[in-house]
Parts: sequence; structure tokens; C-alpha cells
Amino acid sequence: MMIVSSIQRFSVHDGPGIRTTVFFKGCNLRCQWCHNPEAIVPDRQMQFFADRCIGCGACLAVCARQAHRLTNGARQFDRASCTACGSCANVCYPKAMLPAGREMTVVQVMKEIVADKKFYENSGGGVTLSGGEPLAQLESALAILTACKADRIHTAIETNLAWPWPHVAATVPWTDLFMVDLKMMDGSAHERWTGASNEEILGNARRLSAEGVPMIVRTPVVTGVNASTDQIGRIADFVASLGTALYYELLPYHPLGTDKYAALGMDRPARELDRPANGEMARLVAEARMRGIEVRCTGACAEGGDGK
Repeated sequence: MMIVSSIQRFSVHDGPGIRTTVFFKGCNLRCQWCHNPEAIVPDRQMQFFADRCIGCGACLAVCARQAHRLTNGARQFDRASCTACGSCANVCYPKAMLPAGREMTVVQVMKEIVADKKFYENSGGGVTLSGGEPLAQLESALAILTACKADRIHTAIETNLAWPWPHVAATVPWTDLFMVDLKMMDGSAHERWTGASNEEILGNARRLSAEGVPMIVRTPVVTGVNASTDQIGRIADFVASLGTALYYELLPYHPLGTDKYAALGMDRPARELDRPANGEMARLVAEARMRGIEVRCTGACAEGGDGK
């Protein structure tokens, strides 16, 4: 049994071709720009979008824990009493209550994956495990990877690589492509912004390269964190040293997920961060390309360009 945040079908941004992306719940890093807060905590949660609530009271009638209250017309949600059973979400017409995370078996996940097998075959696509952090549920991730390989489905993992090498190595025989997040080269800065050192990340990337494992290295570019030619240039130098890196991808940060933090009752860690301007992204792309590597950028982030 695994806890999945969501399963996205017909994805074209999580590896080659048309893919099904399985988002695992739980992450071992705490990146201050994270726009998927519903995937951080490994357990099931309930999201309460207060602005959607119409005060109908349907949730009060079904909640066995009395976590929902209506006091003087004001809607209240007691998270401490909630067990995230999802009963309230089942009767919430305006979708003010939404579950974050659902328990699924390998068989259930594979049923959704195999349904689109023809699209993978025709497009060169496959399955991508993402999150959160898929290696946080290693046993379940391995079960999905091995089942996909048995069905001849291309596999990819989106991972922060912030794990002891044996943890990563267990997935290598079953994974066709690693999509590695590398936020910055400076260890102390990395710890400040993500809550952990980058020592294991860099070491694991080197070992994957030494073992001939194909990789795509990606950096979320955040103004005030790593959106400088010095920072991106240092990462690009490292990517250029990895013999199996297919290309380097820059991902402009976007302040999405603000409403989800509030809905989950979580503090948004860094409110001052912002998305780099197109012109700034163009300079960073040019800086990275000076290392002689292929550089891609999602969206129209280079002025006058197509984002590639």
C-alpha cells in the first residue's frame, strides 16, 4: 500500500513522450519555494478552501469526529480532530473540502498506468515517478518500477537524490531515466533553502554518471535564491562533467500553491520569492550554454525564443 498525492495522465513535461506521472506523497527536503505543499507530508491530509464554502452544513452531518462546526454562521474546521477520512469531501458540492493523498495498491496504480500503454508506445513515453519525493516510499516505488519494466514500459524518476547511495542504487536496474533536481552548488546555501546539505546529491549524481545511467538535470530558478549567472554557471559546470547528462533544464519558479498552503493549515515558508523575468532567464540560459551543453528552459522563458 502506498500514499499517492495524484496521478496525472497525458503528461508531456515529465520526461520523453506522453507519460503518466505518479506523484508520491512525502518529501525529505523542505524547499522554501515548493509549490506542491500537499505532497510534503507523508500522511493523508484534508484541504479546506474557505473561500469555496457555501455554509450548507453537509460536512457537519457526516463527520464522526465533529471536526466541522458552524458557529454564528462562521464555518470552522478543527484539524486536530480530523482523521482525513474524506467523508466530508464526498458530500462537499463546492469542493471546499478536498483530500490530499489517497492509499492505493500497486495493482490499482498499474491499472491506471497500463490503460495508456498505447500512447507510450506511439510517442516514446512511459511512466514517471514524482512527488513529493518517490524515494521516500522506496518499497512502493520499486514495486511500480519493476511492474512497469515487466510490461515493457519506459520508466523515469524525478528525484532530489538526497539519499544514501544504497537507497538510490536499488532503483537503478529498473529505471531508464533519472530526472535530478539540483538547486545550487553551495552546500551551506543549499541547507539554508532546502533544510539539507547537497553532499549526497552531488555524490549520487556522479555515481549515476559513472555507472552509465542517463540523466536530465534540472534547476528551479528562483529570484533571490539562485537566479544569477554565477549560481547557474556553477551548476552548468557540474552538469557538463556528468558524461550521461542528456541536457540541463532551467525551470522558472512560479509562486503557485499559495492557496494550498492555507488550505492545508501550513505556513508558506518564503513569501518574498518571485519568478525571474524572461530577460533574466535568457541571460541564465546563455550562461549555461557557454559550458557546451544542451540547455532547455520550460515555457517561453527566453525572449524571442521557443523556450528550448
